[in-house]
Amino acid sequence: MPSQDAAHHPAPSSPAGPVVDVERVEAALTEHYPRLVRIAYLVLPSGTGRGRRVLTAHSLTQRALPRTRVPAPAPLSRSAGRDGDPGYALVRLRVVRTALEAGLPLRRRAWPKRAQLPPLLPQVWGLKLFPHPGGADGLALDQRLAALSGPARAACVLRGLERLPDGDVRAVLAAAGVADPDAALAEADRAPAAYHLLDSPEFDPCALQARPTDLLRRRRHLNAVLVAGAALAVCGALLGPAGDGRGPDAAAAPPYARNPAARAALDPGKLTRVSPTAWKTSARVDFSVWPARGGLTGDTALLRRALAVWARPGGSVQVSATPGTPSGGPAGPPQLLYAGAVDGARVVILHDGLRIARYAEPADGTRGAVLDLARVDGADRAGASAVVLSRTDGDVRYLTAPWVRGAGARDLRAPGSGATDLTLTDGVTPPLSGPALEPGPCTSWNVLQLTDGTGTRLVTDLGELVPARLTAGRPGATGTGGAGSATGAASGAEVLRTWAPFACSLSAVRSAGVRSVNAWAFAEQPLPDASGSAAWVCTRAETWRGGGARVLAQFHTPGGRFGAVTAEAEDVPACGARRPQVLAGVLWKSAAGAWYLLAAGSPDVASVGATGGAEGTARGHLLTVRAERGARADLKGTLEDGRSISGLR
Repeated sequence: MPSQDAAHHPAPSSPAGPVVDVERVEAALTEHYPRLVRIAYLVLPSGTGRGRRVLTAHSLTQRALPRTRVPAPAPLSRSAGRDGDPGYALVRLRVVRTALEAGLPLRRRAWPKRAQLPPLLPQVWGLKLFPHPGGADGLALDQRLAALSGPARAACVLRGLERLPDGDVRAVLAAAGVADPDAALAEADRAPAAYHLLDSPEFDPCALQARPTDLLRRRRHLNAVLVAGAALAVCGALLGPAGDGRGPDAAAAPPYARNPAARAALDPGKLTRVSPTAWKTSARVDFSVWPARGGLTGDTALLRRALAVWARPGGSVQVSATPGTPSGGPAGPPQLLYAGAVDGARVVILHDGLRIARYAEPADGTRGAVLDLARVDGADRAGASAVVLSRTDGDVRYLTAPWVRGAGARDLRAPGSGATDLTLTDGVTPPLSGPALEPGPCTSWNVLQLTDGTGTRLVTDLGELVPARLTAGRPGATGTGGAGSATGAASGAEVLRTWAPFACSLSAVRSAGVRSVNAWAFAEQPLPDASGSAAWVCTRAETWRGGGARVLAQFHTPGGRFGAVTAEAEDVPACGARRPQVLAGVLWKSAAGAWYLLAAGSPDVASVGATGGAEGTARGHLLTVRAERGARADLKGTLEDGRSISGLR
């Protein structure tokens, strides 16, 4: 259960002044490591390239831990660091100082500083690591920062990322060894930056993409090693005793032997193509009965390139795969689902029974080709309703299943606004605005509504190749009921009202290989100040790989625009088909200023108890007790069948 207060202990003192223990500095560095690495990455000059810059930022941050107790930095006007932690202030100062030193030019007749040398650790062999690419605004900000001096760049970072006033920025720069902090602030003023972009993923050196290094040079070196190894093996065979052929590989062919199945998988003439009406009579209704669509299904050269890239993506190809998805080529000839021109690109979509693969290349060449892979084994009619065909400028275009009769776009945050009809052209939707990705408050969440012979369902783009299906109701039940009843497609008016306050929480499960997300309104709780009833909802995101399911317990008060996440857990059975029972709590402040512990369980919870910072028991599945601000309590419940249940965490 979340608490709103954190205790901070004063730093110990010495005759020379306050000092900070190494253990405290290590705790601050570990807790705020992603933020400290981001500070180092932004302060470092960009001339060394993003890959070298990432490794240097991690190296400088890890070396910021002192070996012994050190004097604490002078306190700033507002606090000594994040939440008043002098350990964080100290390690931030060391990171800024070494990042500024790393940007200094090497001088003749002077020993270089340690920060000016290439990092010994960390090292990654055979891969180049760099942050995810951003938009035009992020690129412009990076260029503006690159044009500044190191101290001015540090001033921008401390202002925009750390939210420090100019007086505190001046103090940190002076402590970091900057000769003229005022000049650095003045230079930063002349190049105003979009500070809100400093928190964006493109400046996050902890969320990285991996690409291979120089493949041709590596291949030449590998060939030389193989030739030397073969020569040694031949010499050993000639000089060693005769063998009987009973080694570990025995009768197996050499590793480089040609495999007929692998060769067939690269032949566009052997691609599987399904009849347009196969889905009407097939016992299976999934991706295996999708016909081949698009205007380029006869372009043999395009199909050959798509298959070759899937089997052996080159260094210039951007490859992505959802978690748990094998990235190797197909074992045999895959099925062709689509080949056509979309939004200035040629796109091919293939299916090998386990995965969906999307190959896309620019219309004017192959440079900048991308390959996306997504696991879809076990897909049913609902899970195989659509795939993402393209994303351009924040818009998403889908390819829908052949059994889809109609499509529409709607805002999940506005359940009463209705759906906007979309015209399907050979199963392809027009571009529609994707879920909001802009920084700041989430004001809308656009989803795709699909209609077929079995009903209407909603799917949403979570940044992957296959959109996630949205459902609502008690997990494990069947039907099309509303919120709090049977699990069904989120399309009815009551179900849409259930999802509306919690739609923006879907951003917490982006890029996690999510197959479906269910929302269950498991309780309503009267508020102590008689201002209405609050709703308790648990959302569970299931993945294609089975593991990694994520559960959020959320609390929504009357008139509130959003639900508040009160607890979250991963890989637990709660709020799922196997064990739908759930128990969660929150500290809530009434309009009169009184604090309460509110707890609620699913309907089959017979009693609830709280111990620790707030204590109380109640029969039934609701508990309300007075509490102090910042209190921490442990929740326990008893189910109707006598089993116990703990609070979600």
